[in-house]
Amino acid sequence: MLKPLSDRVILKMTEAEEKTKSGIILSSGSKEKPQIAEVIEVGPGIDIDGKEVKMVVKKGDKVVINKYAGTEIKYEGEDYIIVRQEDVLAIAE
Repeated sequence: MLKPLSDRVILKMTEAEEKTKSGIILSSGSKEKPQIAEVIEVGPGIDIDGKEVKMVVKKGDKVVINKYAGTEIKYEGEDYIIVRQEDVLAIAE
């Protein structure tokens, strides 16, 4: 498994909606990039200078992130995104 360093968080993006709220089925080209993700792993909370950073998110949280945040990777056939905790905009409850 991947283990994030410093204040980074590993996320798995949720699937984009197949239908709109009114029931219209979307083609794959018209779907927006999802902004909700599940937290898979959380780093130890140490910044680049060695100072402690309080990690607010935890494994299993559903979070909202900036559309263009992070680095997308493929690991063992799964797609993940690695972001800094500061790129997490909110926790969805």
